[in-house]
Amino acid sequence: MDLSFDGRTVHAATGSRAIHPDEPAVILVHGAGMDRTVWQLQTRNIANMGRRAFAVDLPGHGRSDGPLLGTIEDMADWVGAFLDAAGIEKCKLIGHSMGALTALETAARFPDRMDGLCLMGVAESMPVHPDLLAAAEKNEPLAPELIVYWGLGEKAQVGGHPHPGLWIHGASRTLLDLSGPGVLHNDLRACNEYDGALEAAGKVTCPTLFVLGRGDKMTPAKKAKSLADIIGGSETVVVENCGHMMMTERPREVYDALKGFV
Repeated sequence: MDLSFDGRTVHAATGSRAIHPDEPAVILVHGAGMDRTVWQLQTRNIANMGRRAFAVDLPGHGRSDGPLLGTIEDMADWVGAFLDAAGIEKCKLIGHSMGALTALETAARFPDRMDGLCLMGVAESMPVHPDLLAAAEKNEPLAPELIVYWGLGEKAQVGGHPHPGLWIHGASRTLLDLSGPGVLHNDLRACNEYDGALEAAGKVTCPTLFVLGRGDKMTPAKKAKSLADIIGGSETVVVENCGHMMMTERPREVYDALKGFV
């Protein structure tokens, strides 16, 4: 689905299902250097629960026009503008990694628009290793290689996808390679510089779910505890034998975690 606002085209995947305006809306926001396709299994599942699913391409990612947004705060404001453009009054918002920071900041800025918040692969801060930032700035192949190495759990490094014929490592690397020059560096820098997670968490008023990977080396599960403690009544699901890329590593467990939330 394509929308136009601010004179630019924005793309969102809807789970290959017609949009019904009376159904509850669910927005999914991807992580650094990625796009809507990282959610392809979840988008279809959510759409077939009788929901309006919108897995967005952030500006400059996937099929959405640029320019890139350089801060998490700008990305959050963009999500608010997307809700207006899509005619969505309230939604449940799901974000992964950089998208989780964006979703958290969005929920803090637009509390009246939120029916629920799901934060996946999130931490109170997301510092990026200087070597990774430097490689991404130079558009070197080392950058996506490091992300895939650090991002996937042990089992996913050598296979282990529940669906035969799918290679998590190769698919993750290819997705990062498809991003345009400067995209990955822009996103990693935004994560590295964002320091508003704890403050944003204190402003969240909607039901909140954390979905975390037990073997996540990029955003260890324990690093989300401070956020969960601040958001009253939040729930946490920890996915076993799983790294940072939980949507592709453990799609069935993620489905189970999201089913009640959605």
